[in-house]
Amino acid sequence: MPRMSFIEASRTCLTTKYATFSGRARRSEYWWYSVLYVMATAVIGGISWAAEAPLLSVLLLPFIVPMLSVSVRRLHDTGRTGWRMLIALIPVVGPVLYLVGMAVDSVPGANQYGPSLKADH
Repeated sequence: MPRMSFIEASRTCLTTKYATFSGRARRSEYWWYSVLYVMATAVIGGISWAAEAPLLSVLLLPFIVPMLSVSVRRLHDTGRTGWRMLIALIPVVGPVLYLVGMAVDSVPGANQYGPSLKADH
């Protein structure tokens, strides 16, 4: 399976695997959806701030579940449990360790979370 495009990753995370916390996700799926999530946060947050209507931030809720699920699947792809996301709660060092964990390459071959998604396995 080749790398996902921005459109494919967005469509997968927002529809097919919206709340799927099992299986694996390639780096491209995680990072492209992260770009969409940051863009949505910036746009909705900016509009909310400009309109002085903080309740508009409620529009971000549909983006949170897929962000959590793709993060768990990404950790599964590296052979780690989804609970490892909680490392980001450690002040200063946690977010750095979390991002490094998301950037590492997949575990080659199958692991306890499923078969490898790489074409060359």
